[in-house]
Amino acid sequence: MRASRLINILTTLQARGLVTAETLAAENEVSVRTIYRDVDALSAAGIPVYSERGSEGGYRLLDGYRVRLNGLSPGEAEAMFLSGLPGAAADLGLGTLMAGAQKKLTAALPEELRQSAARMQQRFYLDAPTWFGESEQPLHLQAIADAVWNMKRVRMRYRTWEEEKTRAVEPLGVVLKSGAWYMAANAGTGERAGVRTYRISRIQDLVVTEERFERPADFDLTDYWDENTQRLEAELHPNIATLRVSRWGLRLLEHISPFYVRSRIAVTEPEDADGWRTITLPCGGIQQATSEFLRLGSEAEVVAPRTLREAIGEQVNALQKRYSAEAS
Repeated sequence: MRASRLINILTTLQARGLVTAETLAAENEVSVRTIYRDVDALSAAGIPVYSERGSEGGYRLLDGYRVRLNGLSPGEAEAMFLSGLPGAAADLGLGTLMAGAQKKLTAALPEELRQSAARMQQRFYLDAPTWFGESEQPLHLQAIADAVWNMKRVRMRYRTWEEEKTRAVEPLGVVLKSGAWYMAANAGTGERAGVRTYRISRIQDLVVTEERFERPADFDLTDYWDENTQRLEAELHPNIATLRVSRWGLRLLEHISPFYVRSRIAVTEPEDADGWRTITLPCGGIQQATSEFLRLGSEAEVVAPRTLREAIGEQVNALQKRYSAEAS
């Protein structure tokens, strides 16, 4: 609809400043000629849109002009009140600001949109942590968020699985994943060059320096996190296991496995008379896979690889001896 397109043009100009007609046309999926007509219509309506000519020209709103929020659709107003996690904002030190912003947004909306936004808040609540787990509240989270925002280098003492190391990094972003907070940071030069992921709760000491850094123009936090997550999942599950599982075992396996594994479970043989079937799925190393598959109890049997089957057999024998022994 033309009305929503005009609002989109206005909000785009307000957010970005100078925007070319070609860019506006592409984003609104119309021709450049249509954008010309829309801009003329906005000007005729008293909206202070003016053009800058030349190879680097485009359209711009008069400095100081602000678009009113009553151009939001009901769906957009609802989405605005579902876009943030209150708990996460509080952890970052932004809880008061978010509450204040939502109050101002509510006051700026027409009555019918206020009701729509209120219904969304009453009917949907986003709880980021996993079941039976609490969201982390790392000691240095707010300091890192400030360093990310102000592009300041940090020095930290970081605890890995094996040891503690001191590192100087350039923080580029903060991510909340299943109740845990992570920092994406440029690790500098040398063999660790490039962007790395650090779990913030493992940072033992942190110093935010006054050294500024230039944020890479081509770095996109969302793209990085998606690619990094997929790569990490693949690294954690480099092997393939073959199992026989009961109906309950398969349901249990789908419940306890991460999405990466669940989405790659393949049934290689149909159910037999007892309701058991043969499947393949990704798994980690011997120690990790042994712990994971023992959770299935007697509802599963590892067929291959043989080394994994033998490792599980050894664990079962050790458990049998332990629980068969008389209590001393």
